[in-house]
Amino acid sequence: MKIDETNIKIIKYLRNGRESYRNIADELGITENTVRSRVNKLIEEGILDISGVVDPEAISGHRIAFVGVKLAKLDLVKKGKEFSELRGVVSVSVVTGRFDLIVIVLLKEGFNLLEFYTNEVYKLKDVRSVETFVVYKGYNLKVPYIL
Repeated sequence: MKIDETNIKIIKYLRNGRESYRNIADELGITENTVRSRVNKLIEEGILDISGVVDPEAISGHRIAFVGVKLAKLDLVKKGKEFSELRGVVSVSVVTGRFDLIVIVLLKEGFNLLEFYTNEVYKLKDVRSVETFVVYKGYNLKVPYIL
């Protein structure tokens, strides 16, 4: 699907997820049906999600950790998909640099780093090493609540 300037403007208006299609249409000078159609197409194509996100620091007992992963075999796409399916994983990225993957994990009381590593990561083969970066203070860091 082609992302044109109108799609980008619609996405910007939907940043808070609550803007009405009518208001967006009025601001952009297009019809409400055009906005609705474009948003539905963006969602169907997997380009846009409209969802609530939270600041994990605002929820007692919750934390975010970034995990750098080095793999024994460079099957990056397959391993990225496997990591993305583990409990607590918000996102996985294939990256350049000293790690092969960067994993963002949402943790809470009763599901901390120890549980993440011993109950989730241990299931995966060919993980050579991990390095954990616990977020003590984040700025503009909001994630979907997945636990």
